[in-house]
Amino acid sequence: MSVNIYDTANQIERELREVSQYTALKEAYAEVAADEEANKIMKGFQEMQQTIYTKQQMGQEVTEEEVAEAQAISQQMTENELTAGLMDKERALNQVITDINSIIMKPIQDIYQ
Repeated sequence: MSVNIYDTANQIERELREVSQYTALKEAYAEVAADEEANKIMKGFQEMQQTIYTKQQMGQEVTEEEVAEAQAISQQMTENELTAGLMDKERALNQVITDINSIIMKPIQDIYQ
């Protein structure tokens, strides 16, 4: 019997869309997108993350001003009820993905033990 691991991966992708953590994240994202203030905060946060990531990848130093701005935006994210809820939902879904990844990586870990 031949196993097509890609079929299994695609099945996991479909099932992931049905878990409560995913649907909760999707709903929280829609709420943030519908709220002008929360959406603005989230977009600013994403832009700042991308700026810092790009600079780090290029070996450039992140300035003190950029660090301060990132901290301020991060604080806004935690203070806004909708964006804070979105971050909570992201963490919950990330835990599911981390658990799945641990299961998938088990055979490789077994080789090195």
